[in-house]
Amino acid sequence: MKVLTYNVNGIRAAMRKGLVEFLARENADVVCFQELKANADQFDVSEFENLGYHCYWYSAQKKGYSGVAILCKEEPKHVEYGCGHEVFDYEGRVVRADFDGYSVISAYFPSGSSGDIRQDVKFEFLDYFYDHVAALRKTHPNLVICGDYNICHREIDIHDPVSNKKSSGFLPEEREWMSKFFDSGFVDTFRTLNPKPDNYTWWSFRANSRARNKGWRIDYIAISEPLGNALKSSAILPEDNHSDHCASYAELSV
Repeated sequence: MKVLTYNVNGIRAAMRKGLVEFLARENADVVCFQELKANADQFDVSEFENLGYHCYWYSAQKKGYSGVAILCKEEPKHVEYGCGHEVFDYEGRVVRADFDGYSVISAYFPSGSSGDIRQDVKFEFLDYFYDHVAALRKTHPNLVICGDYNICHREIDIHDPVSNKKSSGFLPEEREWMSKFFDSGFVDTFRTLNPKPDNYTWWSFRANSRARNKGWRIDYIAISEPLGNALKSSAILPEDNHSDHCASYAELSV
């Protein structure tokens, strides 16, 4: 099974840049989108259905903002929209699809870069999501949590750890949360198989950052430890440019 995650930063714009053709080439079994910035009636859903996907969109109530989705070749047994938190569900942050033997989550963690208020919302989300996942694992032990976590875990995951040590996305508290999350029983699929530096999934639009590879690795596919032996490969796809992020994927034998 190939699982692909992608913050498209506006699905309509990404489709105009060849997103559908990219998905046809990659042929993932499950695709997790974040930051849709649109409702399903605002773009041609049939383009994804024509690729053989069942499509589950969970948009934010606020127009042109946030939103997540799961596309899958196999029809899931159940789809859970939201995570049970009024604010985060209003913002369209989490959707889950359950299959035989495993579940896939597409999550879009808040960014705190706009100021203290949103940083506080981000910290609240981190606390809530940690507890939410801990409870979920009691009934759904085999989880694949894809998404834009908006956090670089370690210094190797950011191009300039010194200058960014006080930046949202690389704050000590955020990095500690990532360590706690992985230590609670999750595997960072990419880093487990790819120990080398200079691998990023997001670049600022400023200062020609992408061409210079001055990036951050803030998008992850995390799998619960019972799935660890099923991990076969994982990669980041920086050459495909439909967003300020790039896609990444993991292959599992499930």
